[in-house]
Order: sequence, then structure tokens, then C-alpha cells
Amino acid sequence: MAESTPTIYDVAERAGVSIATVSRALNSLDSVRPATRDKVLRAMDELDFVPNAVARGLSIGKHGILGLVFTRVVGENNGLAVEEASLLYTDIVIRGAEMRAAEQGYSLLLSSFDETHPSGMSALLSLTGTVDGLVVLDRVLGDEDVAYLARRIPVVLLAGRGDSPAAITVRVDNEQAMASLAEHLVGVHGVKRVGFVTGAMESPDALARATGFRQSVEALGATIADGDFLEADWTSAGGESAMRARLDRDEVLPEVFACANDQMAVGVIFALQERGRRVPDDVLVTGFDDITLTRYFNPPLTTIRQSGGLLATAAIDALVATIDGAEPAERNVVLSTELVVRGSCGCATDPEEPLRQLHTANRKAVSV
Repeated sequence: MAESTPTIYDVAERAGVSIATVSRALNSLDSVRPATRDKVLRAMDELDFVPNAVARGLSIGKHGILGLVFTRVVGENNGLAVEEASLLYTDIVIRGAEMRAAEQGYSLLLSSFDETHPSGMSALLSLTGTVDGLVVLDRVLGDEDVAYLARRIPVVLLAGRGDSPAAITVRVDNEQAMASLAEHLVGVHGVKRVGFVTGAMESPDALARATGFRQSVEALGATIADGDFLEADWTSAGGESAMRARLDRDEVLPEVFACANDQMAVGVIFALQERGRRVPDDVLVTGFDDITLTRYFNPPLTTIRQSGGLLATAAIDALVATIDGAEPAERNVVLSTELVVRGSCGCATDPEEPLRQLHTANRKAVSV
């Protein structure tokens, strides 16, 4: 006859403690002394005991699952749009969230959301009985919906204005990022007329980046004409379409088009080159995100580096802390960014190369 699977009773007997003590030790409660918990863990190892995670979760009112909700893109070519929008930056966020959730002892449940769909909010509400908390990405919910959802389950917003009274927000410093980009374009390259390609303006990130860039370049003496402020949808196809429409007007282009993300910048560069405009010789182009592929483009893309992985980690940490009842140190977590200069703005592909050349020339002069 096969040996029976060891139970919690067997662990209690082997460790010489009560069943309740074994249960508390498994749940890492502070009421169990370290020495006692060590005895329980040693007994588990000796018996090859595998705890029932579902039963443990129910005993402490947890499912052991976190939800991550991202926007479902709807368009004429819906399948392609969804595929593109879920790639690259959003995919980095998802991978980072899954890794951090696992480190915290949780599984991650993904759900896409389209606020125009009649059953959209109902579908989100149904998740509240399945997960312990939700990370909600940019553009998914309005303020009222966030407040409504947060009354039922802990919610962390990944991107946003940072002023939600109902949920913790984790975001990057868009204002500082766009100020550094404006200073580089105006101060280093001397541009006077600039253009901007934004994502959907209901997005807090799109609004913050567009507003921050406009204010920064105008403070430095450059201008953005209304006709050079282009609205797209965060995808490369959207950036391409917006730039084609701008080129169809057959008007003088600004010296640079800054884009609110890298994917739109890729589409903008494609449309410009398709019409015989060279980047950066004729028009400078910049992005935002620093997705890995853009450094291998021709030309490599000047962009703002933000870490989707770090954003996801911070969001998961904030959510788990809230679930555990800890008071967050801050409700508006702001992560820094970094300007990365490459060939698309007219800088050397390798920013260190001019310095190396100067150092080599000085060394030769000294040797002579």
C-alpha cells in the first residue's frame, strides 16, 4: 500500500507543537517564536510536507493572487492593435509585476479592460472576489471608477496624476523628464520650432508629458505651433498615421518632433523617411521609455529612460503592503527618469565617442 501523504497533524506531532502553532508558523505570524518556527519547518522537511496554499489563503482571508489590469485597444484592425499595444513597454511592466508578485508569494492574474464595453466595469468588479488587490495601468479607469473599486479592494494606479484620494499612485517624474529633454534640444541643438506627438489625451501620462514639454520649451524661448501638436494613440501605427497627415499639409516642418513614447516615435520616423525626409539631417525625433529595440534602430532613438520593471516592482510592493494593512510611506510614489541621447536628435550614436576622440587628440599633442 502506498504511503499516505503527510498532514499538518503529522507535522505537529513531529515538531512537538499544536496544530494551531503549525498553522501560525506557516503564515509567518509574529506570535510564533523563531525557535518554534524553525522546529516546524524542520519537521516539514523531514516529512516532505507540502502545505495546501489554497487552504492557507482561506484561513487568513487571502487568495494569494494579485490582479493587473491594462487597457484593451479597440480599432478597425483590432487584433493587430491589441497585439502591438501589449508588446514592448507594457510587456516589460507585466513581466516585472509577475516576477515581483512571485517573490512576494503571490500569483499574478492579467485582465484587459475596455471602458467603452458595456460589461467592462462588471468584469472588473468580478475580479474583487478572486484577487487580493489590483494594479491598474494608465488609461483604464476614471477617478470615480477608481474610488468605487477601491472601496472594495486595495488598488494601486500605475501612472496617473498622483492626486487620487482612493488609491496609491506609482508614476515617473514626467515633468522633470520633459524639462531635461527641452533643455537638451534647445540648449544643445538650438531648436526654435518644435513639434510634439502625444498619446490619447485622456491619459494622465500623455497630458503630463505634453504640458511639461510645452511649458519647458516655451520657457526656453522655443515655440510649438498648434498644427505641430499631433495626437496619436501610443502605437507606432498611430504615430505613422499622425505624421503622414501632417506631411500631407505640405507645410514647413518644425526642427524636431518629440514623441510621448518610443512606439509612436518609430512610426513617425518611418513616415518621415517614407516621404524622403532624413532623420536627423532634416528633422530631429525623440521618444520616451527607452524600450530595448530603439537603440538598434537607424538612427538609434534619443529618448527618456524609465524602467517599466522598477515601476511594476514599486506598484506590487505598495499593493502588498496595503493588503497586509501597512500604512504606505507615501501615496504618490514618483520614480526618476534619465535622458538618453543617441543619433535621432543629431548627437553621436555613442555619446562617449567625441570625448574619446578629444582625449586621443590631446594625448597625441602632448607626445609631440
